[in-house]
Amino acid sequence: MKSIVHHIQLLVNTRMHTNVLRGAELALLPSIADAYLMIEDGKILRYGPMQELNKDEQADEWIDAKGAMVMPAWCDSHTHLVFAETREEEFVDKIKGLSYEAIAAKGGGILNSARKLANCSEDELFKRAMTRLQSLMQLGTGAIEIKSGYGLNTEQELKMLRVIQRIKEAAPIPVKASFLGAHTYPLAYKENHEGYISEIVNEMLPVIAKEKLADYIDVFCEQGFFNVEETERICKAGIAFGLKPKIHANQLHASGGVQLGVALNAVSVDHLETMDEDAVQALSGSNTIGTLLPTAAFFLRMPYQPARKLLDANAAIALASDYNPGSSPSGNMNFVVALSCIQMRMLPEEAINAATLNGAYAMELGEELGSITPGKRANLIFTKPVPSLAYIPYSFGNNLIDKVMINGRFI
Repeated sequence: MKSIVHHIQLLVNTRMHTNVLRGAELALLPSIADAYLMIEDGKILRYGPMQELNKDEQADEWIDAKGAMVMPAWCDSHTHLVFAETREEEFVDKIKGLSYEAIAAKGGGILNSARKLANCSEDELFKRAMTRLQSLMQLGTGAIEIKSGYGLNTEQELKMLRVIQRIKEAAPIPVKASFLGAHTYPLAYKENHEGYISEIVNEMLPVIAKEKLADYIDVFCEQGFFNVEETERICKAGIAFGLKPKIHANQLHASGGVQLGVALNAVSVDHLETMDEDAVQALSGSNTIGTLLPTAAFFLRMPYQPARKLLDANAAIALASDYNPGSSPSGNMNFVVALSCIQMRMLPEEAINAATLNGAYAMELGEELGSITPGKRANLIFTKPVPSLAYIPYSFGNNLIDKVMINGRFI
């Protein structure tokens, strides 16, 4: 099946070859005005200016873009998409002044989601997660990472990961799985950290490895959760079972999680609301991607991540939604991009690169997605008519997506 998309107003992020972008590179967003795009068997074949398109070119389908901008679909590299129920009652608690820690102390937060998940069947979890995923695809998400972490015991963590495995098999977009058993300490192990770490290492990980249920191992490295030494032990245990590390780092405090992630050659360290100079320098020029989650800072009324400082330090940064029921109950990557420009002073070009190409590399999908490159999947966003690229984050309250293409077909 060969399709030709013609009369594209602006074809965004056109690259013949790709790599992770760092520092000043993120401001460079190669694009072609008045362009065409050729797609064959769900993949990008070639592209160029309209005047170079041979009018006698043979194709099964001609698609008039009608002046739309066409860009790669969003690559959301950090979500908690599998959960049982929402937590809007905690949203009201936050409005009344309760802190993240205070809500957790009274049984809310992650433990609240764990209780609800334990009472939800695997089939029902799968159904709810797939419904959410369909909505995210309509908002332009073309690849996604999903974490466990609301199970907090062997049975329930494995249940979550098996749901994610089913999503991988059912979804038309690439899905990556992260094992986040070390999300918090369950009540039964609140005073026995060694006992829970032992369950993760000796009971959960062997089954996860045997059934190939995860791509990554993740740990919430934070005061009151898992300290640096505990995080290192758990990550190294995961590495021994073939899982690459990702780390929740520096959300509430300068925890040392960033430096540990770089030392372990983690694929990414995520959150980064609280960065000291040592953490910034650790990311500078490293192979580890710093994934910023501005909607979590927005929802929790926390300081935003220091995107400009990280870019000035030549770090590689990605943007992701942190979609979860407690601290970022939205997977809308369009808002993530807008918020990054408005609150973190990222240029539109930087934000789009971070949410597409670098997001893909933060899931090790950079050779498959994230740019308009021959051989990559045709997972694409078609915008409504817009006056400029900057208008997309500028007009943050409007839905500017007209159509979404997945594997060369409109959904």
